Amino acid sequence: MRRIAISVVASTLTLSLAGCGVLDETGDSSDASPTKGNDITVGLLLPEKVNSRYEKFDHPIIKNKVASLTGGKGKVEYANAESDADKQENQLEKMIADSVDVILLDAVDAHAIADAVQRAKDAGIPVIAYDRLAEGPIDAYVSFDNELVGEVQGRTLLEAMGPQVDSSDKIVMMNGSPTDPNAAQFKDGALSELNGKVTIAKTYDTKDWDPKNAQANMAEAIGAIGADNIVGVYSANDAMAGGIIKALEAAGVTELPPITGQDAELDAVQRVVSGEQYMSVYKSYPAEAEAAAEMAVARVQGRDIQFDALTRDKVDSPTHQDIPAQLVGVVALTRENIAETVVADGIYKLSEICTAKLKDDCDEIGLT
Repeated sequence: MRRIAISVVASTLTLSLAGCGVLDETGDSSDASPTKGNDITVGLLLPEKVNSRYEKFDHPIIKNKVASLTGGKGKVEYANAESDADKQENQLEKMIADSVDVILLDAVDAHAIADAVQRAKDAGIPVIAYDRLAEGPIDAYVSFDNELVGEVQGRTLLEAMGPQVDSSDKIVMMNGSPTDPNAAQFKDGALSELNGKVTIAKTYDTKDWDPKNAQANMAEAIGAIGADNIVGVYSANDAMAGGIIKALEAAGVTELPPITGQDAELDAVQRVVSGEQYMSVYKSYPAEAEAAAEMAVARVQGRDIQFDALTRDKVDSPTHQDIPAQLVGVVALTRENIAETVVADGIYKLSEICTAKLKDDCDEIGLT
C-alpha cells in the first residue's frame, strides 16, 4: 500500500470539500453533466455492532450527509452484518436486486466478499470500500491511515513504559480479526515501532474483534508469562482493551500495565481518564463518513472532477492496484488531550465522560 501519513489536529477535521468549492451542499455543479439526479439511493453495508461507532456515528452521519448533498432527495439503504460474512454477502445481493445506485461497503471478510463485489460491478453498481479495503473491483476506498494507527499505538505504548524500557521487557500483543485487512495494517504499523525495543511474549489474532475472545486470550497469556512479568499490552482496539482489563483484574492485578486501544469509545475514554487504559486512537468518524458520502454522490452523479479531488491517494488490495483513495489522519488520545479531541469535536459531552464516579479524576486533569 502506498499511503500518506497525514498529521491532523482533530478539532479542525471537517474534510467537507464544500467549503473550498469542490462540491457544494446541494450537489449542483456547472462543470458536470450528472448521470443521475439527486433522487439516488446509497447502499450502506456495515460489519458489526460490537463497536458502538457504526450505529452511533457512521450510519447517521452518512445518512445525513447524503441528504444534505442531494437537497433531501437522496436516501440510504442500510444493513449491518453483525460479524457474519455470509449475512453480509446476502445483504449485498439484496442491494444489487434492489438496484441501488452505489454501495458503501465495510466488509466483514474482505476476501470472501470479492465475488459479490464483482457481481455488483457486473450489474453496473459502483462499490466504494469504506473503512476496510475489500477485495474485488472496487471503485474507491476511504479509511484512516491504518499503518499510522498502529505506529501511533506502538510509539505511545513505548512512551508509557518509560525511558527505562528494555528489549527484554515482555508485552502481550492483541491484534484484531484475521479477516479484517485493517488489522494486519495496524499490526504492521505497531511492529515497526515495537520490534527490537521490547519482547512480544505472546501475540494473538482475535476472532471477530470480540472482547470475550480477547479476555480469554489474555487469561492464557497471563498463565504463560505471569502477570507480574507483563509490562505493557498492545490492544488493537478499545473493546478488546476492556476484555484485557477484565482478565488482568481477574488475575489479581491491581496496578495495571499501560494498555493501548483505538476508536475512542466512551467507555475507553473514561478508562483513560481513570488511568485503567493508557491511550486510545481518536479517528474523526465525521470526517471519514462525510468523505464517503461525498464520494458516493459524486461517483453516481458522474462528477469526475469532484470524485478525483476526493481520492488523491492510491492503495493496492490483493486483487487490484492503484485504487483511488482518501486516507484520513489520526491522533493519540491520552489524559492530556481529551478536551481538545473528542470534546472539542462534539463526539462526547463533558457530562457524559465525567460521571460522578470520575469527578476526582476529571478534576485532576482539568477536565471540567
